[in-house]
Amino acid sequence: MRGSVITRTDESVGQSYRDLREWLELVDQMGELRVIRGADWNLEIAAITELARLESKEQPALLFDQIKGFPAGFRVLSGMNNTIRRLALSTAMPPVATVEEFVRLWKQRATKLQPLPPRYVSDGPILENVCSGDAIDLEQFPTPIWHERDGGRYIGTASVTITRDPEAGWINLGTYRVVVHGRDTLGFYASPGKHGRQHREMFWQDGKPCPVVVSFGHDPLLFLASCCFDLNYGESELELAGAVKGEPIDVIRGEVTGLPIPAYSEIVIEGESYAEERVLEGPFGEFTGYYASDARPEPVIHVKRLYYRDNPIITGCPPARPPSESTFARAPLKSAGVWNTLERAGLRGIRGVCMHPVGATYFFTVVSIKQLYAGHAKQALMLAASVHGAAYMSRFVIAVDDDVDPFNLDDVLWALCTRCHPHRDIEINNRTWSGPLDPMIPSGRPNLGSVALIDATKPWEWKEQFPPAITFEAGYLQQMREKWGQVLGL
Repeated sequence: MRGSVITRTDESVGQSYRDLREWLELVDQMGELRVIRGADWNLEIAAITELARLESKEQPALLFDQIKGFPAGFRVLSGMNNTIRRLALSTAMPPVATVEEFVRLWKQRATKLQPLPPRYVSDGPILENVCSGDAIDLEQFPTPIWHERDGGRYIGTASVTITRDPEAGWINLGTYRVVVHGRDTLGFYASPGKHGRQHREMFWQDGKPCPVVVSFGHDPLLFLASCCFDLNYGESELELAGAVKGEPIDVIRGEVTGLPIPAYSEIVIEGESYAEERVLEGPFGEFTGYYASDARPEPVIHVKRLYYRDNPIITGCPPARPPSESTFARAPLKSAGVWNTLERAGLRGIRGVCMHPVGATYFFTVVSIKQLYAGHAKQALMLAASVHGAAYMSRFVIAVDDDVDPFNLDDVLWALCTRCHPHRDIEINNRTWSGPLDPMIPSGRPNLGSVALIDATKPWEWKEQFPPAITFEAGYLQQMREKWGQVLGL
């Protein structure tokens, strides 16, 4: 099937690819791939990834090969989706220049996507190597140490964990951190409230082990689907990924679990997790920019089957102080998802929604609205603080007027400083949904947070008399841009 033509079922115009390896070929053609040979798995891969993120204008994807102590061909990829061009490639979107453009286009496209169930096949590259029993060896892969204080080698930072609702039977994809505890044992950490954790607890309540599949290298779209698509309970990311791609995702039915295994993944395990078993896990540097949640006993996965391709690739998305790759990719997809959710809830007048990567995405949400009636801004704040996709670990939700660009932090801070009276325009929601990764929740305490609802819009009662903002008429600025742009280097 490799190299076959993909027949699209939607109106996307992005480039098509079959798997991670074809994606890498396209990224290389774009000039956005760098191959690095000879790096050490022990912090050096992580440090190079961090330097590229912080100091490289190009923000290339990094493919590490000939890693110290491991055979050539056993590779690690980082920086998959940390440019808007690569994010557009991964989501079958047309090339775009800005995050705002991507959000607006993705918002429109997402409303038209129709789920496509996966296509079960009998063969695929993932079956090139199949191991069971004593032949299982997770330590043969060059799993990096991603942060100086990490409590182990985390093979799952851009992984896809696949579970099933034991009652309804629907399949969930989630990205939960996974550490290598030994040749055939993995850590299985998932935050409270996440769908995969709910599935796990349902099996345990029935007195059964939870069957699990985890992929550690795959189509970047599957990673985005597992951590960035905001779906309701009962809706499958695997089916939505097929809709985005334009054809069903090829999967193989797992021998042990019966769960779908992506046929073109690089490394996959099947295993079981038991309610009574815990192993010390952590600490781990998380997307909040801290070693939150410390080290504590967490569930494990006993690996029953190991599948991998020849010359396998581990996909990595190491969390870092935001904005990082994980928050960069998550922010535009979640912004569009929350925007659509607000509109489906009946909120009118929305001009933009941005969950800012600098706030680790979840912590800082801005909604731009054209005020249509008294209380409109307050309604926008309350909805945005509670809808699925924005409620988890939310800290600040800000409403701004339609003349304020929600994607521009300078604009947002200007509105916050000039249109918000703290005594009147800031309210606090207490006992909200959070999790152990929130650095403001002490270890062992309930996972309850709080959200500041900030109205940074012009006061409804006298908004027409509010002092006019300093600006130039857009058409005139365009004339000046055409006349003087070359001199100014525009």
